[in-house]
Amino acid sequence: MKTTLFAGAATVLLAGTAIAADLPRKTAPVAPPMARQMNAFNWTGFYVGANVGYGFGNFTGSGASSFKKPSGVLGGIQAGYNYQIGNTVLGLEADIGLANIRARESATGVAGSKASVDYLGTVRGRVGYSFDRFLPYVTAGYAYGGGRVIVPGAADSRPLNHGWVVGGGVEYAITNNLSAKIEGLYIDLADTKVAGGARKLGNETGVIRTGINYRF
Repeated sequence: MKTTLFAGAATVLLAGTAIAADLPRKTAPVAPPMARQMNAFNWTGFYVGANVGYGFGNFTGSGASSFKKPSGVLGGIQAGYNYQIGNTVLGLEADIGLANIRARESATGVAGSKASVDYLGTVRGRVGYSFDRFLPYVTAGYAYGGGRVIVPGAADSRPLNHGWVVGGGVEYAITNNLSAKIEGLYIDLADTKVAGGARKLGNETGVIRTGINYRF
């Protein structure tokens, strides 16, 4: 009799365990650990590079009416440093380049007069927001440049102008060390004395350029 009771009890327990195993769980099963994600691209570091583009704009000052609107190609080199905090990228960049931005005399100017912007340079801060290898940014800072003003009967002048620059662009990291960018800048250089001091001339220049950087 006892043997029969023990056998029955064991059967009931085994059946209950099997049924419980088939019942829905009250809590979700523990998910397997997520696969480790690859590190996102980091923009921190020094870089050097080169750029080429096109410049156009207006002369300003008392002598501006003597010349047509200047335009032409330009190219140069740049160097800088980026520091990334989260997705924000802070940077400082300096560049200098030669320009062939020229204009001849206007309808009211002296025949044979010429004016040009022969070089431009900037020192700018940059603030960008990183989408992994894609970096849109804004930039602003100090600008300088110079050129020639030739007016028949007056002195040949090569003034150095100082001013400011503002703009923005996008940069893409092609590899871990190589990136390409395209940017637009607005450069405003103050008026300075030209042609023997008789008049003043400055310039407002829009620049569209592309460049490539090597990152260390």
